[in-house]
Amino acid sequence: MEISYSPFLRDACGVHQLAALLMELDPSEEISRLLSADALYQMGRVEDAHKTLLVALSKSPHTAPILARLALLQLRKGFFYDANLLIKKVIQIGDTSCLQQIMEIFREEDRKLLQTHCHSRAVTILKNKQGDTYTKEAIAYLSLAIIASGSQARESLLARARCYGHLGQKKTAIYDFNTILKTDPTNVQALCGRAFMHLVLNQQKEAVDSIISALTLDMAGVVPEILSLKQEAQVFITQGLYSHCRTGLNQLASDRNLPREEASEKLLSIGEALIKIDATKSSWRIFLVDILILTGCYEKALEHLQEVLGPTPRFEPAQARLGFLQLKKKELGAAIHNLEPLAGKDPKDLGFLLHLLDTKQRHSLSQAAAEEGNALGKDQCPEKALGYYTLAVLASNGNPRYLRLRATCLSHLQDFSRALRDLDKVIQKHTASDLQTQVEDFCSRGRMFLGLRDEASAVEEFIRAFQLSPSLALRSVSAQPGPKQLAQMFHVAGQHCLEEQRYEDSWKVIEYGLLLDENSSDLKKLRGRLKREISWGCSIH
Repeated sequence: MEISYSPFLRDACGVHQLAALLMELDPSEEISRLLSADALYQMGRVEDAHKTLLVALSKSPHTAPILARLALLQLRKGFFYDANLLIKKVIQIGDTSCLQQIMEIFREEDRKLLQTHCHSRAVTILKNKQGDTYTKEAIAYLSLAIIASGSQARESLLARARCYGHLGQKKTAIYDFNTILKTDPTNVQALCGRAFMHLVLNQQKEAVDSIISALTLDMAGVVPEILSLKQEAQVFITQGLYSHCRTGLNQLASDRNLPREEASEKLLSIGEALIKIDATKSSWRIFLVDILILTGCYEKALEHLQEVLGPTPRFEPAQARLGFLQLKKKELGAAIHNLEPLAGKDPKDLGFLLHLLDTKQRHSLSQAAAEEGNALGKDQCPEKALGYYTLAVLASNGNPRYLRLRATCLSHLQDFSRALRDLDKVIQKHTASDLQTQVEDFCSRGRMFLGLRDEASAVEEFIRAFQLSPSLALRSVSAQPGPKQLAQMFHVAGQHCLEEQRYEDSWKVIEYGLLLDENSSDLKKLRGRLKREISWGCSIH
């Protein structure tokens, strides 16, 4: 049943007269009685309106528009029990849309009465009764309160959204939260509620974005909301926050052109919130320390760091932060000992700290770390030296000098594959001006392939060295593996090339092999055989 009130209710008296005429023509017409009742209400004749509605109700006892109007008038009179019975009947009928129209007629104070009553009734139901049936009943009352308010009842929208979430209607709940946020973007409860719904829908990015917005506005209000979640949900949301913000923090550290002040404030509030949620989690505390370090608050950073270090066993990430602060105080010796443990275990984490150092500080750090590695190497402690060489490599952005030192250390530890990877990086940075260094690098690679028992690859590397400078290459291999032993490997390689009819390659291997051992009978015989095969091949053609 629909009634259009504009422009009729601009003249309530005229509408009443028209309605009376219509009722005389057809006494059973329900719409005429509703128009009459509404007009009488507008004219201030509430009792007459009430009587008209009672007559209409006697003819149509299950009509929601009549029941809703009577409920509003009962509330106006203060008969709350009777009003609630009428509202309950409207809810049972399921036709609450009629309220949308009559809200245009009733005065603001009467609409407020309905809103307050329905909201209070819903809260009472939710507080005292459990189960989906009662939750749905509360939703109906809340919907009436929202309609009565013109969809501006934030508390009712919040309560209804939570009810929908409880019933598993997550997207409907998000719609209610968004309705609140359209008019009040800073509503922390709505932001948290929306975040939790996104969380259940496995929409982690949306959930984290909403939580970050809420934390920025009111950390004290958001933390209890998160703590009210089940443990697994808390873990999911806090881990999402941490991962998102750790990425942002690393970007701020690596790119000095990014605006830091506002972003740092947001990150700081999130770091503090994480600690309030779970103060025992070391990674949260380290995250807060990193934010304070980034913003130059070194004393505060040290205070939080002590909470992590304390009486607990040594924790590499915390040690590294302590080393960074010591480096800032120019305590270089202590700094490298605290930074080194993280170098081999988590280079990315260490990289965050290194980004915050200037060029001079990084140079001093890498030099001191390499010197410590050299000292340990002389004491026959390659395992301990390796961490310091790695620190030197990271601090220097892969300086070839320190890569060579680490490669040598790895070779002593028989880790030839990693050693080769380091030398690959060194060779990529070769310059034509330093011939001796290039030759030595190729010879070193050859020795590493020998460590892997890959003589064919080793010979290739030694040949690369000979092609650059035979004299320098001979000097490099004289001690290890030794000219005669290497000449034998060249003989095997040359023989293999000949068998595959790769004559040019075989000739090259033989010639360099004879540079190693000019008296090698095996190489001379192989050269003679190669000449004969080439000559025979030519005669065929």
